[in-house]
Amino acid sequence: MINGKGLAKFTTLLDKAGYDALLVGPSPDMEYLSGLVLHPDERFKVLVCFRDGRLCAVSPKLYVEQMRNALGDAVETVVWDDAEWFEKKTVAAFEKWGLRNGRIAVNEGIRAVDMLNLQERFPATFGNGHFVGEEARLRKDAEEIHRMRRAGQIADAALEALTKEIRPGVTERALAKRLEELLLEKGATDLSFGCIVAFGANGAYPHYNGGGAVLREKDSVLIDFGCKFEGYCSDTTRTFFVGEPTKEERHIYETVLAANLAGEAAVAEGAAAQDIDRAARGIIAKAGFGEYFISRTGHGIGVAIHEDPYIREGNTQVLERGMAFSVEPGIYIPGKIGVRIEDVMVLTDDGPEPMSRFSKELTVL
Repeated sequence: MINGKGLAKFTTLLDKAGYDALLVGPSPDMEYLSGLVLHPDERFKVLVCFRDGRLCAVSPKLYVEQMRNALGDAVETVVWDDAEWFEKKTVAAFEKWGLRNGRIAVNEGIRAVDMLNLQERFPATFGNGHFVGEEARLRKDAEEIHRMRRAGQIADAALEALTKEIRPGVTERALAKRLEELLLEKGATDLSFGCIVAFGANGAYPHYNGGGAVLREKDSVLIDFGCKFEGYCSDTTRTFFVGEPTKEERHIYETVLAANLAGEAAVAEGAAAQDIDRAARGIIAKAGFGEYFISRTGHGIGVAIHEDPYIREGNTQVLERGMAFSVEPGIYIPGKIGVRIEDVMVLTDDGPEPMSRFSKELTVL
């Protein structure tokens, strides 16, 4: 089903920037506009959003039924076959739709190699259209916030159930798989990303992608995960301890918690994104761990797991009602430990609201 409000935002932004159309490949933009979640493989498939409000599509035969079911009969869809590949039909469609010598924006869902092929074959000026979806999705309405709130509730329930299964002898991979199962059992419609579970020193890799470590007594357990509810993401990180942490580990945890709380306390309409980063980073630097806080403090979230606004030094973007973003300071000491605490905050009509309610107090399992 076409998101009429979203399409109107896209066309307004295109018109303002002087573009005739936007090519939207498989991406959060496509999901936002149509609900379509398509595998980003080598087959060219695109929604063409025109500045005058029209929407057309180009699809390989493999995906045509899926696209037509989502878009309806009112959206003209040009279909190409594997035997001929996409260029000929796509160029003819662009000619028909009046795009010759026009200005065409392109989103991140279009592969660079496909874009180069189109540039060689079709006379138009192509430009970076990433800003269109980012700006259109930036401010969430009440329904979008409801979906994010529900995703957060599901995540909290799944993590609560998982803590009862964290014990020495289990592997990172087994816990990650179990958490993904729990998220779906509790009502998630999809995952935001593959769950991250990191034991001990593995937690020092912020986006750890291993899984073979076995949990031991005295290990820390960092869990970063999220789920989707009707297209909108949650994102939560908690760090636990199996057995009593050392004095240093406790100090590290309490420093990260203080930074998380300071960052959240700085969230307000009219604040700059970098103000949140500074509030959290200042706590960690004062405690002597500044060199181990190697990431930004947060990122925007919605249909995409990472989107505007980015909570980092140098970003003077003013925070407004409807914006949603994570606050996730961390300390990452190579070869030793990683601790991160993360919640998503949304600026609602009633003020800043966390989308997760799971306890952040130091927890020994």
